[in-house]
Amino acid sequence: MQIKSAKFVISNQNVANCPKTNIPEYAFIGRSNVGKSSLINMLTNQKNLAKTSSKPGKTQLINHFIINDNWNLVDLPGYGYAKVSRSQKNIFQKFITNYFKERKQLVSAFVLIDIRHSPLPIDIDFINWLAYNSISFSIIFTKCDKLKPNVIKSNIEKYKQKLMQDWEVLPNFFTTSSSKFIGRDEILDFIQKVNENLVKS
Repeated sequence: MQIKSAKFVISNQNVANCPKTNIPEYAFIGRSNVGKSSLINMLTNQKNLAKTSSKPGKTQLINHFIINDNWNLVDLPGYGYAKVSRSQKNIFQKFITNYFKERKQLVSAFVLIDIRHSPLPIDIDFINWLAYNSISFSIIFTKCDKLKPNVIKSNIEKYKQKLMQDWEVLPNFFTTSSSKFIGRDEILDFIQKVNENLVKS
């Protein structure tokens, strides 16, 4: 897939205020500081579409971007560590949950995981929550330029083994590096194939 256009649409905390169009959308979510904004900018080939920050928890709204005028990319707040109050975290959790449960235009989610870490309960719990609620998703491992190939392979295998304790079929996995543009074509081709299948169905 070639990205010909990527434009900001709207930010909000209420799923009812999300765009009313029926075009497919793909939501990106992960722990704070996982490199989500950098990944979105890499995928869209724009430096500042999603705002990056050295501070975890920068994204605090549901952010919609329309890509090629035919699908929406959704940037969701990170879960886990963020320098915000407990009450604010509860607000984030509520509208994230509402988004996943109520947003009918959602085709698939992408859960971002920092490849440098072994499986963390917060990531596994969120993945299992998506599965329990029958929400289609793939896993994107970020920051693959930080490790050697054999370490990447080992860390991915740890996640597979952890998930296989409860799963019979594993989700799709993508390995990425925003600085090296690794994984860009694979993710965009995946989205394109899903979109094409939606048109056929």
